[in-house]
Amino acid sequence: MRIVAKLGKIFLGLMAVISVAAVYLWYGRLPIDWFFNRALVQMTLESPETLSQLRFLESVGIKFHQDELDDASLEVQERQIKKIRAIHAELRSYERADLTEQQKITYDMADWFLARMLAAADRFRFHNYPVNQLFGEQNAFPSFMEATHQIHGVRDADDYLARLSKVGVKWAQMLEGLKVREQKRIIPPTFVIEKVLAEMRAFVATPAKDNILYVSLAKKLREAKLDQDEQKRILASAQQRIEGDVYPAYETLIAYFAKLQPKSNQDAGVWKLPEGDAFYADILELHTTSTLTPDKIHALGLSEVARIQAEMRSVLTSQGYDGTRPLGDLIRGIAEEPRFAFSDDAAGRQQILAQYTTIIDEVSRGLGKYFKRQPKLGVEVERVPVFKEKTAPGAYYNPPPFDGSKSGVFYANLYDIRATPKFGMRTLAYHEAVPGHHMQIALAQEQSDLPLFRRMAPFTAYTEGWALYAERLAWEVGFQKDPFDNLGRLQAELMRAVRLVVDTGLHKKRWTREQTIDYMAANTGLAMTDVVAEVERYIVMPGQACSYKLGMLELLRLRENAKAQLGSRFDLREFHDVVLRNGAMPLFILERVVKDWIDETKSKVS
Repeated sequence: MRIVAKLGKIFLGLMAVISVAAVYLWYGRLPIDWFFNRALVQMTLESPETLSQLRFLESVGIKFHQDELDDASLEVQERQIKKIRAIHAELRSYERADLTEQQKITYDMADWFLARMLAAADRFRFHNYPVNQLFGEQNAFPSFMEATHQIHGVRDADDYLARLSKVGVKWAQMLEGLKVREQKRIIPPTFVIEKVLAEMRAFVATPAKDNILYVSLAKKLREAKLDQDEQKRILASAQQRIEGDVYPAYETLIAYFAKLQPKSNQDAGVWKLPEGDAFYADILELHTTSTLTPDKIHALGLSEVARIQAEMRSVLTSQGYDGTRPLGDLIRGIAEEPRFAFSDDAAGRQQILAQYTTIIDEVSRGLGKYFKRQPKLGVEVERVPVFKEKTAPGAYYNPPPFDGSKSGVFYANLYDIRATPKFGMRTLAYHEAVPGHHMQIALAQEQSDLPLFRRMAPFTAYTEGWALYAERLAWEVGFQKDPFDNLGRLQAELMRAVRLVVDTGLHKKRWTREQTIDYMAANTGLAMTDVVAEVERYIVMPGQACSYKLGMLELLRLRENAKAQLGSRFDLREFHDVVLRNGAMPLFILERVVKDWIDETKSKVS
């Protein structure tokens, strides 16, 4: 008994020490790398949905968050802003001069990002449209449940059901913020309201057993090989919750937007919002990590459009086409030629997915000469879920979870078969998968020596600039030998140049939606369904579309500067490694990182 008592005292003592250490680690002053990780963990713990996406906790059997949805209330938003303010103040309490070079990079990234977030929260917290046709909450929820909530056992399935039952609570919280926006006259354009109403009405009109929430659950249950009786119980409960909880929640949103619609108008740009011009300048800087003004970006776009169109006309002339015809009409006509089209049926769509996989496998095998490392996890190709493909972009990428339990996914939109001409497929695969988004993002996640913030930093100009640079790189090193594949690459780059023109046109120069569609259709040759989806994307995501071209141009500038300074000592593999191994960052910090590498390379004895 004495031994047991003694062991008990030792155990209690250890628990006390651990508890004190835990409190200190959570609230005390830490070495700065630990501080960065703690800050990110503290913020992430506020979001059950983010925890599910990252899968940090599930990988060690912790699932307390898995039956919850994010709290979208104004109260929680206020608490998060206070927490960010406290984190920023604590960051600035560290003496930057005492840090290592890598720590200084992380410090500067976090300082810039947190300062931008707080400035936006103070002035522009409500300057967005949480329910929109692109990535609104109403279509993000079913996508999240289908793509993120994993099921390996009965508890996971019951947690799925619990999340279904909580949609009404989250939607009610979201409505608080929507009503504040309404009071501030931050109301989506009429076409946005019309599209989300059509989408939500179609969603609730779908029989529960045909709904993606039910269909994807049934598939997951089969794959998990749960007991048949359990599967029947779970699916019966899912049907009840879709009909009794999910659909009524959506009906609440439908009723709200039906009443809001008469208060809306067709003005598309954010210039119409309170302090609209200041907001646009702010959001441009956040997305592009550049201080270029809207007018300078617009002029740069016009210049790039002219340059790229000249290159395209040269390719077209060399292939026997009349390069003097209106470019948009000419490219659309080529895309509809039988040799570049897939059949508009299930077989044709399956061929597209298979062809994307073939392209990715081919380029992945040939990148060793240009990259020192490639991601451990692969990337799969899937179709954009049918329920949202009508308003979704042409393609997008979801990274693998941090626990490595799932590959990255390149989603291809197959709604309009004409929007996928064969000569554009290579470029799209290079952008979304390899050597584009998947290579960059998956590699960043694998850099275990970097703080978590660096491994998942959301700097759009870097990530999208890299993906556009990857398109060009694949052509430069010989993966697009066919002139028509190069035409597809140029068309994709042209679209990003046009984005500079139309984003600033919409939000600064007060272009209408129709004027913007006409300009983009005439100058890109994209299918009209893509043109409309693109323009409507820029309307609800101001500034983001400008990040692609600005990021690509900066990467090319940095590469050419490195070549000029290093001459024969320039190594493309090393340049790519310097850019990728540090994770995403603002462009002005990337410039410093590349300069340090150049100086270090120069200093080495040949």
